[in-house]
Amino acid sequence: MPGWRSQWRLVLLNSLACGLEICVAAGITYVPPLLLEAGVEERYMTMVLGIGPVLGLLFIPLIGSASDQCHSSYGRRRPFIWLLSLGVLLALFIIPHADILAARLAWGGRTFQVGFLIFGVGLLDFCGQVCFTPLEALLSDLYRDEEDYNQAFAMFSCMVSLGGCVGYLLPALDWSRGLLSAYLGGQAECLFSLLSLIFISSVLITMKVSEEPLCANSGLAGSGSLLESGAGTIEAGRCGVPRSCCYLLKCKLRLLKSGPLLCLLRTCWTMTPAIYRSYCHVPRVMRQLCLAQLCSWIAVMSFMLFYTDFVGEGLYEGVPRALPGSVSKQRYTEGVRMGSMGLFLQCATSTFFSLVMSRLVRHFGSRWVYTSSMVSFTVSALVICLSKSVVLVTIMASLTGYAYATLQTLPYTLTCMYHKEKEVYMPKRKTQSVHKNGIPTKRDSVYLTPVEEEGRLNHTTGTPYGQVFFGPPLGQNGSSHSSGGTEQEELESGYEKRGVGLDFAILDSTFLLSQVFPTLFMGMIVQFAQSVTAYIACSVIFGAVATYLGRQIIFDQKDLKN
Repeated sequence: MPGWRSQWRLVLLNSLACGLEICVAAGITYVPPLLLEAGVEERYMTMVLGIGPVLGLLFIPLIGSASDQCHSSYGRRRPFIWLLSLGVLLALFIIPHADILAARLAWGGRTFQVGFLIFGVGLLDFCGQVCFTPLEALLSDLYRDEEDYNQAFAMFSCMVSLGGCVGYLLPALDWSRGLLSAYLGGQAECLFSLLSLIFISSVLITMKVSEEPLCANSGLAGSGSLLESGAGTIEAGRCGVPRSCCYLLKCKLRLLKSGPLLCLLRTCWTMTPAIYRSYCHVPRVMRQLCLAQLCSWIAVMSFMLFYTDFVGEGLYEGVPRALPGSVSKQRYTEGVRMGSMGLFLQCATSTFFSLVMSRLVRHFGSRWVYTSSMVSFTVSALVICLSKSVVLVTIMASLTGYAYATLQTLPYTLTCMYHKEKEVYMPKRKTQSVHKNGIPTKRDSVYLTPVEEEGRLNHTTGTPYGQVFFGPPLGQNGSSHSSGGTEQEELESGYEKRGVGLDFAILDSTFLLSQVFPTLFMGMIVQFAQSVTAYIACSVIFGAVATYLGRQIIFDQKDLKN
């Protein structure tokens, strides 16, 4: 669809990304006061906020790979989006009603209220973060060409940034004076009811617009026959052919067998070793991209998580534990408010750069955009460390949105490019065997680029003693064999069979890991430095490292020869 219709379809398709970001940003922003009111100590509050990212690190590879292997008639990605969306809705209901749910229990009390809150917070953070992985894979399935998936992920980044703007803005509004708040029961109930309404609308819009191509699973045995039988059933109904109850029961059983839940459980049971082995055998292009992405996200998240506290304590010289109503407490509150304004401007800047990201890549190239974004972030964070001007610090905070938009767009478009040309970027994984006296003594898996493969083929063979052979060992009849069917398929196809969902899961794992690191170590670093400026100083250090690692990313085929 050319023109504005294509752009409008991208907006509707990415509405779930906007709704997810609104719920996660608003929910996680509003959760700390609820935890403190329920009696959770501050030292345990950061641990509660880390439950979702830790669970995501454990389960996101399973969900990403399960969506690659799923043969459901509803598609590969959408069943998992439905399941995770139900988890988000359940969390949005539990968090504001934790006290009511605890009171419903005969033995309930403050302990059960805290338990329901912790469960709701972990469920919201886990399902909200993990749901992005099948959604990103869905975009990759729908848009195959380079220009198309560049625009798709640019719009994805734009909608995520827009959702962050709305998500940070909603908790700042006073909902307690409205008529709806009086009817629902208070500020929290009104806010989370509004979040539920926004999220349900975004899910329905995305599921209505997205229609996964049948070719996504037509090549797999079993799924094609199921779709064909379903289509034949529809045609039979139109022609007036009667359908027996036994045939309908068989169809329902087949649909149940291809359901997402059973698909996920089957994948967890049979493919868990293979999935985590794929984590260990990541191709060179993905390994370099993920390493740069990890350092970049640690730099950005260390800035975003602690920026408001830095402004409140560092610039305004407030004291967070001061008595309510004191001058120090008022300064800290005003600083936190100004810090929230800086994060809002960061999201606004990120939205702008997401809209023009395709043009920037087209005119300057992916390498220049990625490097310039991390350089601008590092310089902005360095200015924030050295400056005491609130206006200058706020302007620099808004400029960090450029890096946030880049990290939400370019790594995913690069991954789509890698999977589109697997023969080039994800070459075959050969088995290297060292033979001595005709007996293989060592086997190791290596990745060969097309240049290395060509050089290997042109290389003349030497003596059989101490010679290194690339390829599977030969059997007695001279035919090659491998240890498993998957390896044999990889050798025959010429590239490694990896699903894009698994590699998107690895990229999203770097984002989750970047949240775990600051929550675990940043407090000790600040306590050792005796200054909240250490928050931003760590962002500067990781930003500089990410700038260096970004130069090692494979952006095109020319980089493979370096």
